[in-house]
Amino acid sequence: MPLIVLIVIIVVIAFYFISIYNKLVTLRNRYLNAFKQIDVQLKRRYDLIPNLVESTKGYLAHERGTLEEVIKARNTAFDASKKAAANPGEAAAMTGLMQAEGVLSGVMGKLLAVVESYPDLKANQTVSQLMEEITSTENKISFARQAYNDDVAEYNIGREQFPNSIIAGSFNFQKAELLEAIENTEERKAPKVSFT
Repeated sequence: MPLIVLIVIIVVIAFYFISIYNKLVTLRNRYLNAFKQIDVQLKRRYDLIPNLVESTKGYLAHERGTLEEVIKARNTAFDASKKAAANPGEAAAMTGLMQAEGVLSGVMGKLLAVVESYPDLKANQTVSQLMEEITSTENKISFARQAYNDDVAEYNIGREQFPNSIIAGSFNFQKAELLEAIENTEERKAPKVSFT
């Protein structure tokens, strides 16, 4: 009888640890899938940017430097996204992607400001449609980033809780990195107000 009780206890403990392992696998796959959704939207944006640059080239011949900056930043961000897609959640890959996306956002902001200053260009239907698609894609990227970060947070919490941490350490469930927007640090500073 004691042997049967011992076997039952061992089986219950084994099933408990198996359920922990399966939950960690599920959480990891959720955040990996969430990153794939970001990747889809990033690729869409990377495809739209050259079309926007090409559509504005004729109007912005003297803004060639801005157009070249946009293409260079787009290519850098595209390369960073490929590295991140190969290792979603890995700290170096996520940091590289965040930095490249920050640079791209900055130069895209410059391009959009230039486009705004040209009424003919702003009225161009192709440019207008591309701007609308890029804006829509940016919103989708933001939503996908939020879903990814939520799934990463849930995964990281799950792998750090006890006794999950034992299983996570034994089966190499690495910490996943959040994907945060890198913003211009100047924008984060509080504005100075003077009444003198």
